[in-house]
Amino acid sequence: MLHIKPILSSLLRSKSGPVLLLIQIILSVAIVANASFIIQERLALMQRDSGVEESEVLTFSLYNFDPLIDKTAQNKIDQQILRGLPSVIAATSTNMLPLSGGGSTSTLNLGPDPDNTKTTAAFSMYLGTEHTIETLGLSLIEGRNFYPHEVKGDLKIPSRLAIISRAAAQAAWPGESALGKVLYEGNMVQMTVIGVVDKLQGVGVDSSALEYSVIQNVDYGGRQYMVRAKPEFHAELKDAIKKALLAENPNRVLDGFKSIEAIKDRSYRDHKLMITVLTMMVVLLLLITSLGLTGMVMFNIQRRTKQIGTRRALGAKKRDIISYFLVENYLICLAGGVLGGLLAIQLGQQLMKIYSLPMLDLSYPLITVAGLFIVTTLAVYLPARKAANISPATATRSV
Repeated sequence: MLHIKPILSSLLRSKSGPVLLLIQIILSVAIVANASFIIQERLALMQRDSGVEESEVLTFSLYNFDPLIDKTAQNKIDQQILRGLPSVIAATSTNMLPLSGGGSTSTLNLGPDPDNTKTTAAFSMYLGTEHTIETLGLSLIEGRNFYPHEVKGDLKIPSRLAIISRAAAQAAWPGESALGKVLYEGNMVQMTVIGVVDKLQGVGVDSSALEYSVIQNVDYGGRQYMVRAKPEFHAELKDAIKKALLAENPNRVLDGFKSIEAIKDRSYRDHKLMITVLTMMVVLLLLITSLGLTGMVMFNIQRRTKQIGTRRALGAKKRDIISYFLVENYLICLAGGVLGGLLAIQLGQQLMKIYSLPMLDLSYPLITVAGLFIVTTLAVYLPARKAANISPATATRSV
C-alpha cells in the first residue's frame, strides 16, 4: 500500500522544484481553461446559421457612369437580364449584403410617439424586392412575400411593408404574432409587418442584434445585386453577367464578385486568427507543462537512484516505484489544479467585465484539470517505468 505522508515529506524536503512546477501548473490551468472557453465561444459564433444559402448567393457591385441614364428603369432591365441568365435561380437588388460588416441599421419604435413607446435594438434594415426571399434562400414561416406591385422604387415613401426575422418579431412582440404590427422609424416612416422569415442575420457579426433584420419593400437598385445559383456555376456566371449587362449599357463597371460565404469568411477572419493564436498557446502551455513534469521526474530519478535500488532490494515491486512517482506528481497537479481553477474563475470574471465575454463555464476548469492529469500520466509514466527497471545491484553498488 502506498502511503501519502512519506511522499509529502519528500516534496517538502526539496521545495524549489515542486513549487516552480506548481506555479507553472496553476498558470497553465487558469490560462488554458479561459483560452479553451474563448475558442469554443468563437467557434459557436462562427457556426451560427445566417438563414442564407451562403454558398449559392453571388454578389457584385455595379457603377454607372452615364449621366443620362434612367437608373430606376435601368435597374429593372438589369434585374430581368440577370434572372434570364442560364443557371440563375433568382436575382435581386439590395442596399447591403448580409454579414458584410457595413450597411444600414436603425432602432425602431413600437408606437408613433418615440418619446412614449418601447424602442427596439438596432435592426438591420434591408431594402429588397419580391425576389429577395428566394434569392437569399430564406424560409418564410408566417405571412406572405411582397407582391410585385407593392415594391416601390422611392425611399421617400412614408408607409412601407416589412418582412422581419423571427428573432426580431420575438424581441419586439414577445409571445405575439408580428403580422399586422407596425414598426416606426422616427416620425417619418412606418412599416407594417406582412411576413416573418425563420432567420436572417444582419451585417455586423459582432453585434448583439445580429439576428434582428427587416426587409422593406423598396427596390434600392443601381448599385449592389445578389444572384443565386449553384456554386459550381459561379465562375462562368461571373463572365455571363459582365457580358450581358455591359451589352445592355457599356458605360459602367462591374466589380466585387464574391459569394456570401466568402463575405462571411472575411468578416470572421479576426475570430479565426484569435482561435489559431489561442490554440497554439494552449498546445504550447500543455507541452511546456508536460516537459516540466518529465524533467522533474527524471531529475528525481537521478537523485534517488540509490533510494530506488534500496527499495527494490527490500522487496518493492516495479509497480510500487511507478506508483510512487505518479502519486507524487498527482499531488502537485491536484494542488495546482485546485488553485489554478480558482484563478481561472477570477480571470474569467475579469475578462467578462473588460471584454463583455460570457461567464466562464465551470466545466472548462474541471476539464482542464482532468486533461492535466492525463498529461501528467503520459509525461511521468515512461521515466518512472525506466526507474522501476533499475537493478538493485546496480543502484546500490556504491552503498
